[in-house]
Amino acid sequence: MRKIILSVILITILLLSIFSISFVTESKTLGAHVVELKMDTGDTAWMVVATALVLLMTPGLGFFYGGMVGKKNVISTMLQSFMAMVIVTVLWVVIAFGLCFGPSIGGFIGDPTSNIFFQGVSANTAWELAPTIPFLLFALFQAKFAIITPALITGAFAERVRFWAYLLFMVLFILLVYAPLCHMTWHPDGLFFGWGVLDFAGGTVVHMSAGWAALAGAIFLGKRKVQKVNPARITYVLLGTGLLWFGWFGFNAGSAVGAGSLAAQALGTTTVAAASAAMAWVFLDKILGHKLSAMGACIGAVVGLVAITPAAGFVSIPHALAIGIIAAVISNLVVSKFPKGKIDDALDVFACHGVGGMVGMLLTGVFASKSVNSIVGDNQGLIFGDATLFLIQLKALVLVSIFAFGVSYALFFIVNKITPLRVSEEKEELGLDISQHGEFL
Repeated sequence: MRKIILSVILITILLLSIFSISFVTESKTLGAHVVELKMDTGDTAWMVVATALVLLMTPGLGFFYGGMVGKKNVISTMLQSFMAMVIVTVLWVVIAFGLCFGPSIGGFIGDPTSNIFFQGVSANTAWELAPTIPFLLFALFQAKFAIITPALITGAFAERVRFWAYLLFMVLFILLVYAPLCHMTWHPDGLFFGWGVLDFAGGTVVHMSAGWAALAGAIFLGKRKVQKVNPARITYVLLGTGLLWFGWFGFNAGSAVGAGSLAAQALGTTTVAAASAAMAWVFLDKILGHKLSAMGACIGAVVGLVAITPAAGFVSIPHALAIGIIAAVISNLVVSKFPKGKIDDALDVFACHGVGGMVGMLLTGVFASKSVNSIVGDNQGLIFGDATLFLIQLKALVLVSIFAFGVSYALFFIVNKITPLRVSEEKEELGLDISQHGEFL
């Protein structure tokens, strides 16, 4: 049956792409929020680079996660990230981009029919909020955010998930969790956008959604047979951290959608938050009586990158230092107190990405300043004496948490009914590299 389904999918996409000219036509008029392109070659050049940098984060994540798992699961864990680049890219072109940025349906989701197979996504027009770069480039930049989000989730159910079931979950997650959150947060007609929620590069859309989905997956799949394993390659973790940090400049500074002062500000806040978080993590480890470890430094840096993501273009450099330190301390304590005997979040995805994203969203409501970004307006952060923005961020945080966890858990339940999510005990003991892919280190 699986062979038939896969054959039908391949043939359908092939035929639709070949004969798309018969049902997909380039729009003669500009759609909602699509404007005439005012090409700036500097902005365009930077966004091409930023798009490539964000894509690099996903193989970086593969190394980061792959080095943490046991030796018999390295290939499968890394391949889960790699296949996100493959599957989500195709899905994005076919329908997902329209769900995120198509004409709004009630502020909750986009109408995909206007952008199916990238209809109307031209290199000669522009998105309203990025008027100096081609609309096509904006769409491809946004695709890289969608790619890494389900890849982040995989760390929670590492070493026990069936690969084909993961692929099905990934498709459903993009369509039913990521797309609505992306539309509500970043589309000018989106619900959260209208409220004034500030999320510069993905605190809600990427990290909170992935973190809550990871927790749902860890709970649904249950514990591994052997929870404590020696990391296969700590050098992979170091390499992955370096690639993530490097790529994150595209992630955050690229979200300025131009090569201007805002991009420089976001780059600055990104790097200092990562550094301060890594420092705080290893210092806290020492305070708590642990050794200063390479794993700790790497995890701390990533937590800092996560936490600064929603705030990167809204806060000052000193406040970015504070965000990194606060996020690292909170996530470190959550990792140490997490009920690992009951919930097996294998690589602490919820404690790092989920909690880090939530801390970042709230601290955006504390430190956002109109002197950094005029879009903040009069509703500045709590530290400037106004609680309005903080309460808006808090309301969005609560709603996103409920939505992401609830829908993700339902998707795990549905996927498990279609095809078992968890490998058998024998295959788990053998290792996913051999049992799922017939390969090994």
